[in-house]
Amino acid sequence: MSVSAPRIYDLVILGASGFTGKHVLKEVLKFLNTPFSPLNSIALAGRNPSKLTQTLQWATRPDPPPITATIPIIAADTSDPISLRSLCLQTRLILNCVGPFRRHGEPVVSACVETGCDYLDITGESEFMERVEEKYHEKGVKMGSLVVSACGFDSVPAELGFLFNSRQWVGKEVPNQVEAFLSVESEKRLVGNFGTFESAVLAVSDVKKLREIRRTGPVRARPVIPGPPPKGEIIEHQKKIGLWGVKLPSADATLVGRTLSILSENPHGLPGLNDSADTVEKRKAFWSSVKPAHFGVKISSKSLITIFGYITLGLIIGLLGSTSFGRKLLLKYPSIFSLGGFSKKGPSEEEVKSASFKMWFVGHGYSNESLAAQVNTKPDMEIVTRVMGPEMGYVTTPIIMVQCALVLLSQRESLPKGGVYPPGIVFGATDLQDRLQQNGMSFDVISKSCLSS
Repeated sequence: MSVSAPRIYDLVILGASGFTGKHVLKEVLKFLNTPFSPLNSIALAGRNPSKLTQTLQWATRPDPPPITATIPIIAADTSDPISLRSLCLQTRLILNCVGPFRRHGEPVVSACVETGCDYLDITGESEFMERVEEKYHEKGVKMGSLVVSACGFDSVPAELGFLFNSRQWVGKEVPNQVEAFLSVESEKRLVGNFGTFESAVLAVSDVKKLREIRRTGPVRARPVIPGPPPKGEIIEHQKKIGLWGVKLPSADATLVGRTLSILSENPHGLPGLNDSADTVEKRKAFWSSVKPAHFGVKISSKSLITIFGYITLGLIIGLLGSTSFGRKLLLKYPSIFSLGGFSKKGPSEEEVKSASFKMWFVGHGYSNESLAAQVNTKPDMEIVTRVMGPEMGYVTTPIIMVQCALVLLSQRESLPKGGVYPPGIVFGATDLQDRLQQNGMSFDVISKSCLSS
C-alpha cells in the first residue's frame, strides 16, 4: 500500500485498552455514524487484541450497539515500526493514548510523518513534545502530516482559556499578565491516575535533556508584551477568587508561549491546506483579537494547608526523581510517596463522577496601551475569566481529544498542511471552544474591573 492509497479508517485509537484510552473510545462511540459527524469508520489498535476486545465490551455496556461488531481490532506495537507504518497507512488520523510518551510516543509520530497520517495525543510531557518538534516538524510539513500533542486536559483548557481571556481586552486595552489558577473539586477524595504520576516522576530525569533541546534548538520569536515583566511569587493569594496558589510545573505555559511565538511570525494565523476566502477572513479576525501576555499556571486551593501538601509532593518527586533508585521507589510505591494522592489502581468510577475542575484566568493589564509604555506604571485593569468542566483525566481529556479529532477530520482543508504544532495555534480559530461548551465544559467572563493605584 502506498502513501497515496485510500485510507480505510477515519481514525484509529492506539492504546485503547489503557486507563485513558478506554474512556477516549467510549467518547468516540458517541459520534460514530451519527448525523453531521465525520466519523464513519474507526479501528482499535494495541499490543493485546484480547484486552482491546474486553475494552470494546466495557465501552458499550450495558447494551452493545450492533456497530461495535464491525469495529476492527488491529495488532500494533510501539516497538515494531513495521506494524506502526502499516497501521498509519490504513487511517487518516491516529489518536495516541500510549504513555509515557517519552518511551512510546516517538515511534508513533515517526510512522505518522513517514506516511502522511495526522496525529493527536494527550501528553503533557514537555521533553517529548519539544524533541518531536525539533526532529519531525520539517518532514511533517513536507509529507502533509499534522502532529498535535497535548490535546487533552494538558493543555487545551489552558490554551483556549488564555485566548478567551486575551480576547476580552478590547480596543486600546492591553493585558500584561494572565495567571491561571487550577482547582480540583470533588465530593470524594480523588485518587490520581498512575500514568500522570509516572510522567511527573520521569519528567525530573528529563530536565537535562529538555535544557539541551532548548539550548541547541532554533531561536523562537518573542511576542511584544506591553509593560514590564511581572514579578513572580512562590505562593500567591487571589482574594477575588478566594484561592491560594503555587506554581505548577506543567507544559501549559510553554505551549501558550509557543502559540504566541508562532502568532508573532504569522499574525493572521497559520494558512490552511486549501482555504476558502471566508475561512481566511474568519481566521484573520480571530487572531487579530488575540493580545499577547505573560502566562503562568498555579495549582490552587482554598486551604493554605493543601498548598503546602502540593509543595511537599513536589519536593518528594523532585528529590527522589533525580536518581534512578529514587524513581524506582516512587513508581513502585506511588500511594506512599504521593501521600495517597496517586495509586496504580487509579480512581473509582464513583470518584470520577464526583470530580470537576475550575481554571480561573486572572488577567492584569492597562486600560490604554500608552499607559504601559510609561515608567513604573502599575496595571490599572483586571479581567477574570473561568473555564470549568468535569473530572480532568477520564472525562474532560477524552471530551477534548475527541472534539479535536472531529474538528481535524471535518475541517482538514482549513488546518495547516502539516508540521508539529501546539493545539492553540491549530484549533484556536476553529469552533473547538463552541464544541467543548456543547459537551460539558464552560467558558465564562467573571469580572472586568479597574484597579486602584
